[in-house]
Amino acid sequence: MRVAARRLGMILGAAGALGWAATTPLFAEDAPISVTIKDHRFDPEELQVPAGVKLRLLVKNLDGTPEEFESHTLHREKVVPGGGEITVFIGPLDPGTYDFFGDFNPATAQGRIIAK
Repeated sequence: MRVAARRLGMILGAAGALGWAATTPLFAEDAPISVTIKDHRFDPEELQVPAGVKLRLLVKNLDGTPEEFESHTLHREKVVPGGGEITVFIGPLDPGTYDFFGDFNPATAQGRIIAK
């Protein structure tokens, strides 16, 4: 009886681990994707990323004034201090286009992420 219970426990544990691995999103193994803010503009304005993986977006603000990285489609909003940087975790994304903007300078600070 003990051997059978132990085997059942091992089988259930292995099945649980496999189920967790199958439902956990993968992180991109590359370095963070970087975008800078300079003269109240994002550079690059367009980022192409793989769909289906979780990504780290590093936003560096080269301006002396703060900016806010905001995206309604990504559900993210975070202030980037002047001369500072932030990390924004996004995804995993379905294929498509996701707009972002600088909330303090929305006329010039525009960008988009395209997941393929």
